[in-house]
Amino acid sequence: MNEHLKGLIITTLGVLFVVPDSLFVRLIQAEPMVTAFWRGLSSGGLILIGLLLFQKGKGFGPVLRAGWPAVIYIALIGFTTAGFVLAIENTSVANVVFIFATMPIFAAIFERVFLKQSVSLRMTITMIFVIFGMGIIAYGSTESEIASWKGDLWALSVSAAYAAALTAVRSLKDISMIPAIPIAYIGAAFILAFFTSPMEAAQTQWGLILAHGTFIAIATCFLTLGPRYISTAEVSLLILLESVLAPLLVWAVLNENPGTWALAGGTVVIGALIVSNLVVMLRPRSTKRVKN
Repeated sequence: MNEHLKGLIITTLGVLFVVPDSLFVRLIQAEPMVTAFWRGLSSGGLILIGLLLFQKGKGFGPVLRAGWPAVIYIALIGFTTAGFVLAIENTSVANVVFIFATMPIFAAIFERVFLKQSVSLRMTITMIFVIFGMGIIAYGSTESEIASWKGDLWALSVSAAYAAALTAVRSLKDISMIPAIPIAYIGAAFILAFFTSPMEAAQTQWGLILAHGTFIAIATCFLTLGPRYISTAEVSLLILLESVLAPLLVWAVLNENPGTWALAGGTVVIGALIVSNLVVMLRPRSTKRVKN
């Protein structure tokens, strides 16, 4: 198996394992911060165990010596643990995953502001369409009983945090950031423990909690390893699968209809990103190096 095919398979598996994330949040009957606590502790704990078994903990040293970029990355990823749950609990799953698809737009903005990288005409046009799609989703939130602008804002903040975290570690390409994930997740759970009473939920729903953590742990590892072997455009296209499959899964299991406005806005957002990434993938290799 060549490395490109390996990257496609690993990344696709990562996306498929992350698809049920929002469904688990819906199924677990607990306060949002309790769900966030167990989401962080279970997935972070499983990743930590895996690192200790397979790497003997050797990967933590480089991360801990990486300075402020690693600190910023850990803090932002930790924030997303609670932010994701709050988003799911306060608006429709469709709105959340469609808004998460805007992550490349935030990444381009942060790279322009902090890394002084230029924004291509392709990305500028993509941003215009994405903002238009976001406007449709926001309007739909005022017309839907299951959607709310509060949850949309949480989803937007999580998307921005992920993009900022990835921007922060752009200079750490030679360091595997997988060991930073359990630090972020378990650290977030430790903070949330001061504001929650999580044990009651664990006693009655430990199976769901463990399954949730397992899916997140596997997805996190695969989505960290897979992109090493394929292009950013290919990764972006594969990750968009979640935006399509997650609302359909929740719709099928819990009968949560995304609504016409969410579907319309999501189609604009995802369509714009698909076209943008296909332009990059189909561009001649020599040109790709010059313009991206």
